[in-house]
This record gives sequence, structure tokens and C-alpha cells, in this order.
Amino acid sequence: MAKTPGAPMDTPADRTALRENRLAHETSPYLLQHRHNPVDWWPWGPEALAEAKRTGKPILLSVGYAACHWCHVMAHESFENPSIAALMNDLFVNIKVDREERPDIDQIYMGALHHLGEQGGWPLTMFLTADGEPVWGGTYFPPASRYGRPGFPDVLQEVARLFREEPERIDHNRKALMGRLAARARADSAVTLGVAELDQVARQVAGLIDIGNGGLRGGPKFPQPALLELLWRGGQRVDTGEDLLQRTNVCFDLVNLSLERMCEGGIYDHLGGGFSRYSVDDRWLVPHFEKMLYDNAQLLELLALAHARTGHPLFRQRAAETVGWLVREMVTPENAFAASLDADSEGEEGKFYVWRPDEIAAVLGPEDADLFARVYDVTPAGNFEGHTILNRLALLDDHARARTGRDFALRPLDGDLERRLFALRQSVLKARERRVRPGLDDKVLADWNGLMIAALANAGALLDEPEWIALARRAFDFIATSMTRDGRLGHSWRDGRLLFPGLASDHATMIRAALALHESTGDQFFLDSAVAWQSALEDHHADPDTGGYFLTADDAEGLVVRPASTQDDAIPNHTGLAAQNLVRLAVLTGDDAYRDRADRLFAGLLPVAAANLFGHMGLLNALDLRLRAAEIAVVGDTPHNAALVGAAQRVPFTERILSRAGDGARLSENHPAKEKIAAVAGAAAFVCFDGRCSLPVLTPDALRAVLETSRSRA
Repeated sequence: MAKTPGAPMDTPADRTALRENRLAHETSPYLLQHRHNPVDWWPWGPEALAEAKRTGKPILLSVGYAACHWCHVMAHESFENPSIAALMNDLFVNIKVDREERPDIDQIYMGALHHLGEQGGWPLTMFLTADGEPVWGGTYFPPASRYGRPGFPDVLQEVARLFREEPERIDHNRKALMGRLAARARADSAVTLGVAELDQVARQVAGLIDIGNGGLRGGPKFPQPALLELLWRGGQRVDTGEDLLQRTNVCFDLVNLSLERMCEGGIYDHLGGGFSRYSVDDRWLVPHFEKMLYDNAQLLELLALAHARTGHPLFRQRAAETVGWLVREMVTPENAFAASLDADSEGEEGKFYVWRPDEIAAVLGPEDADLFARVYDVTPAGNFEGHTILNRLALLDDHARARTGRDFALRPLDGDLERRLFALRQSVLKARERRVRPGLDDKVLADWNGLMIAALANAGALLDEPEWIALARRAFDFIATSMTRDGRLGHSWRDGRLLFPGLASDHATMIRAALALHESTGDQFFLDSAVAWQSALEDHHADPDTGGYFLTADDAEGLVVRPASTQDDAIPNHTGLAAQNLVRLAVLTGDDAYRDRADRLFAGLLPVAAANLFGHMGLLNALDLRLRAAEIAVVGDTPHNAALVGAAQRVPFTERILSRAGDGARLSENHPAKEKIAAVAGAAAFVCFDGRCSLPVLTPDALRAVLETSRSRA
């Protein structure tokens, strides 16, 4: 039986609660999980700040999200504890925030925690003045002192005492943190970045990869899609010569290795499809079981790239299974995509996903259960707290032992065995469906949906999966209609309520989605949507000092500072996405002003990024597109150019921009192919790099040959 979205966590305190707090009026599933807490929670807003000023109490800010395991732990231990809740109510005005619904608030106060020297994470627990200015904080606090960590009640009483008895210390912390939050990174104008620097970063990243397990060395292991994309792009830059499909290099090898280990590890759901947030170990075995929309979107693109280059069936299978999971579990009634699935069910992390041998045998019978157990590591002792997380890492380990030297060859799959295993997995999946499901956070976030829509469009075009593109179109249509007002996007939608105005991340990701759909379908509607949203981004988010964009709009609710971070988080920062969009818009609209705007962004932010290149992978990937993308213009009558368009779509989306230029009217007046188009009768393609274009290309084979030759000379 599925857990109702936003239902309170299943505990005795929840079941016996006789009252609801103010969070009962919210739509966020995470906030609704806390509506029965005895804590007198306020949602973020001017009313909560006014209450703090009226009462003279400091603010306790708690930030989390629905799929966060340690958020649930702290809620069970402290927020559902009547005595701790009474202490919170007596000493503080308590504000609860969903970080997915309000990433702007999370960014500010997580930044403050970092300035305090803390690593950060969720739940985020910050103490603020009545004006919302941060003073001190941490993450998870236990209900009583243990292992050198202070108990939450002790923290509450000491912080309240400091506010009451030592206001000068509070003011000192406040001024120091506000000064650091308000400070903007200074660019070194002498720093320049180009292809050579991108190659150097790729070499540095390659040196950090775990050559046994893939991913960055050590644990916990996060997928790090933007980092793997940077490595992949590094492979594309050096991969030149006679035969693209037969060559290999270490950049591609390391990405393939990382994806293969993730695809066969416990971080992947071998029954239902989709990837968990990260693994707590260094082998991709034990996941943090929550599934986030944004991780799966970014990994879907990488799997498509890897399959298109290697032809290895594992990557296509995992991509298809991930889309299958998306369709089965994450599509909302409005055809958009839900945000996440919880890690916990019935109060236990991972309970929905783990198995014992007797459970498998009861489903499959002894003979099939034996095969299933040998392949998926099901043992009496288990590999996770006496249970088994399904994985196939042992098969990869056996394959690795048979290799020699730095041979990263992928493990071949046995087609007959895989077909038999598919049938067995379907039976076990059907049995799993009878379990109590993890909670679903079914709010629709424009930025996360934008990532998935673009992934479906890009992967669908590259792998010739039209149904994936159709799935993306349906989600796009909902956001373009129900989450857009006066040409601007909102951020979060649930239960008919829209959080508006949206963020720069919403506009950047949805513009990228619109452009991906335009390139995959040729539909002008998507390009028009991208142009309109880019205009809104410029009007309401542009930062004239850096050339980048503020996260919040100029007419949004005022916060203690206006967030403008350029560093990537779990998703690429909006500035890197915006830079890619501007490069594509210049080609697709024929308006060189977009390219000029992209160059201003790079000029302002690349020197800032140079101080922390590993925090700006998204921006570096955008720079690679600016320097290296093939502009493919297909002209002529639509019925006759389908084969050329199809061949262009098989070029990886990381290194091409596809324009269906018709009679060439949409190309800029100074486009290098402009004069050549007039001499063409029928359908033709032009491949352009850096202001020079090929002669007309009339067949798909000729297009592939021209791309090979052009790339090797670019």
C-alpha cells in the first residue's frame, strides 16, 4: 500500500497527536510531515519574522527535505518529543523550511554554516536574530549528548542564554557572518581559460578517479554527473583521427568504468530501476536509499552518451529501466515529474529494497532462487544489517581480475542469461510491490523537471527513443501552462498552488529543456518558450557586476542577502546552464546578441571560477560547448531532410547544436553558410565550426564523414 504524499511519519506520537500546527496549511510534503509535531512550527515568511520581533525571541530555523533520512531521525528524536518541543516553543520562534521548495533560503544559511567551519548537510539547524540574520548553527543534533556531540536540549538552552545574557557575542557572530555572506568573490582579470586549461582540469579529474571502483576515490561515493561530463568532454576533445567509433582513451574509459560500477552496484535499484542519492561506502554497494529526480536525469544523459559510443547493452538497459521507473513511479497526474522517493518505510531506512534468501525462495522457488542469489549477492548473512542489497559487483570483480594492466574493457553480457534474469526480476518486483512503499514527495519543481525533460529529449534523440521525447513533451506542456505566469516561471507546484516567482535555476533548466526539445522535434513552440524565459531571466535575475545571475528575482521576497552563488551543488549551478543556453540560442535564433551575452558571462565568471575549478564543473562544460560545438544547419523541405536530421541527432548533444534552418531565413545575416544555402536545391546540411562551414552535405553518410574531418581540424 502506498504511503500518502505528505502523510505524517508513522510513529506513535503522530498517531496520537490531537492538534495540528501551522504547517497543516502548507502543500510541501516535507512540511506536512511535521504538521502533527508538538513544535509550534511556522513556515518561512514575514509573519514568522514579525512574531520573533514581537516576542523578542530568537529564531530556530530547521531546513530539510522529504527524502532525508537524518531529517527523519531528528524529527523522531526531538521534534516529536513533547519535552524538547516545549523547550523549543518556550525559547524560540521555530521555522521549518523545505530546502527543495526554498533553495534560496537553504543556500544562504548553508553558506553561513560553511563560514562557521562546518561541513554542512541536512537537517540544517541555524539560530537567527529576529531579522533573519544567522548567528550560529549545525546539522543533526542528538536528543542527548553522545560521542562528543552536545544534546539538542543543551544546545537550545545555551543558545537562548547567549541571546539573553551575552548579546555582544551574538552581535559579533552576526556581523562576521553577514559580512562574509555579503562579500562577493573577486575576479582575477589576468586569468584566462581555454581548451588547454580544460584539458588540464580533465587530466586532474582523471587522476582522482578510483581505478578499481570508478567515481572519486574513497567513500561515501556520489555520482558526480557534472564531473563525469567534464571528463567525457575531455575525451571528446582528444578523440580525433580516422575512426571515431573504434578509438578509446582514458577519459572515456574512466567514465565507462564509473557508470558500469554504478549500474551494477547497490546504488542502482535492480528490480525497479533508478539510482539512489549516493553510496555510503567506496564500492557503490550500500546506498542512501532515497531516489532524487535530478540524479536520475543527469545519469540518464550520461548513460545515453556511453551507449551511443560503446554500443554496450548495459548502458542502454539501465537507461531504459530508469525511464521505466520514472513512468511507473514518478509521473504525477498532471504528467509532470515528482521530486523524490523517501529512503525510509515503516520507520526503517531501506526496508522496502532489501531481501533475505527465504523471501527470494518463496517468490521464485529453489532452483531459480539459487541462480538469482548467485548473481545478485543474496546470502544468509546479507550485506546490509542482516539483509541483502541486490547488486552484481562480484561479477565485475571477477571480470576485473581477468584483465591485465590498465585494461578497462567493459564486462560482456550473456544475452540468454540476461533474458532469464529479467523474468526473475519481474517476479521479485511484483512481490516487492506488496510491501509498504516509501513516501513520495510529489511536488513538481520546475528546475528538477527541466533537468529530466532535457535528459529525456537528449537521450531520446541520441538513442532513437521517440516515446522518451513524448514523455518529455507532456511534462513540458504542464510547466509551460500551469507553472508560468506572464512569461515567467514559478518554482514549485503542488495541489493547485504555485510558488511564484521562480528562481534563476528554474529558468535556466527549463530553457535548456525547451532547447533540447526544439532540437529533437523541430517544433518552433519550444524555441519561442526558450526565448521568452531567457528574456525573463535577463529582466529579473541579471547581475550587472559579474555578468551572471542572482538566484532570486528582483521582485521576490527580500532575504538577508540576495543569493548569487556560482558553484555547483547536486545539480549544475544555474550560471553554467545559462551559459550553455545562450550559446545554443545564438545558433538556433540567428541572434548574435546571445553569443555576446554568453561571452560577457564567461568574461565575468571564469576568473572567479579559476579559484575553485572543481566547484564550477557546469561552467567549464559550458565553456567547452562554446569553444567546440559543431553547428549543424539542415536546410530544405522538411519531408526530404529527415534522414539528415536523424544523422545529426546521433551526434552527441554535448558537441553539436542542430538547427533546422528551412530556407535559411533564421540564420543571422553574417552566418557563414548564408550564401551557400541559396545555391542548394532540396535538402542539405552544413557543418560549421568557428565561422567556417562545409560545402553542402546531401547524405547521412557524408554528414558523418564531414563531422569526423571537421572535428579533427577544429
